[in-house]
Amino acid sequence: MTTATLMLLAAALLLCSRFAWVIRPSYDESAVPAYDLPDPLVMESGEPVTDADQWLIRRAELLSLFRDQMFGRMDHITAAADVRFEVMESDACALNGAATRRQVRIHFTAETSGPSMDLLLYLPNISAGPLPVFLGMNFDGNHTVHADPSIALPRGWVRENESVGVVGHLASEAGRGAMSGRWPVEAILARGYGVATAYYGDLAPDFADGYQNGVLSLPARRDARQRGDSGRAIAAWSWGYSRALDYLASDVSVDETRVIAIGHSRLGKTALWAGACDTRFAMAISNNSGCGGAAISRRRYGETIFAINQRFPHWFCGNFHAYNDNEGALPFDQHALLALMAPRPVYVASAEDDRWADPRGEFLGCLHAAPVFELLGCKGIAADTMPPVASPLHRGRIGYHLRSGGHDVTAYDWGQYLDFADRHLGAQGDG
Repeated sequence: MTTATLMLLAAALLLCSRFAWVIRPSYDESAVPAYDLPDPLVMESGEPVTDADQWLIRRAELLSLFRDQMFGRMDHITAAADVRFEVMESDACALNGAATRRQVRIHFTAETSGPSMDLLLYLPNISAGPLPVFLGMNFDGNHTVHADPSIALPRGWVRENESVGVVGHLASEAGRGAMSGRWPVEAILARGYGVATAYYGDLAPDFADGYQNGVLSLPARRDARQRGDSGRAIAAWSWGYSRALDYLASDVSVDETRVIAIGHSRLGKTALWAGACDTRFAMAISNNSGCGGAAISRRRYGETIFAINQRFPHWFCGNFHAYNDNEGALPFDQHALLALMAPRPVYVASAEDDRWADPRGEFLGCLHAAPVFELLGCKGIAADTMPPVASPLHRGRIGYHLRSGGHDVTAYDWGQYLDFADRHLGAQGDG
């Protein structure tokens, strides 16, 4: 599909989204219905999980349920892919000598013209030896995370910015560093961490395109694409996190045992799913992930399953649409997604004014995931009631904070992520 066609299709989809679906969210806490949460420590047979060996069996059940009913499967794409790495550029004196920059093209086919993803990696020059790395997808192109003029522009369709929606354009110099507020590269490097990012549109466009672009366009059986459990955009983005980790594991400057998956909003959902599926990730961080991420779906507060499937039908697999206004029929809820990280650390961040993402529901997702961590011998979350603004919880393997403000990634958020990573992946232990 040509770039011009993509732009026209994106504009048409945005027009439809403005007029076809009127979503009236409830922000009334008293209107939250009574609900019972499925217990992640009870197997499908009804047998309780009482030890780590049984948890491994239950974990496999939950992964299968999430793949079948929500995120979708990517096995047909994995089978069709031919992954290889091409280092396009490496500079040991980037950012005025503070960092080593690498730009790596991750090809998904043997042909250079096939789908690929461009990974941008900065490693601090102040630290020696294999380094921990924060890995996240970005919304607008690698060139937007920093004003560094050497960052290559994306080669295809990009969004104008996250708030505009799906109307796209070709990347230009004007966007360089435009989203650097969400990516404090120098601050991350100064703490001894590397940072890696790739543009999510390299993997799949953020609108329904009929599987004509990105990794979902790889040759696969037609029936595999049309199945109700076939992965769509979030599954493709999550698959891309793992392919980026494949490269990082091959880079001798990176400590592959300390790679942290991080994401904001829809990519927060993606980072949690990547961490659940791929146990090589040492930690997962969800920033304002809301419905389909850390928030309890059965609360029906803010964005609901109906709203998310109506506005973004290309995110989750077809089977997930059966739960529109039918959350009680889900065989899991989002606390189980967080539990799939256990015993690895996981962090959830909420924003006070981001009611669409249901901050209380995100905290409850953490709280109800804690028993799985405790079964495995580690502290879950360090409080049983939601903390006030700017009172982060770092001591347990489940970290959480609520900050002031709205739907965004801020310096405060990053400060908490770095402190939490220091505690749980560094020398300080669980505290």
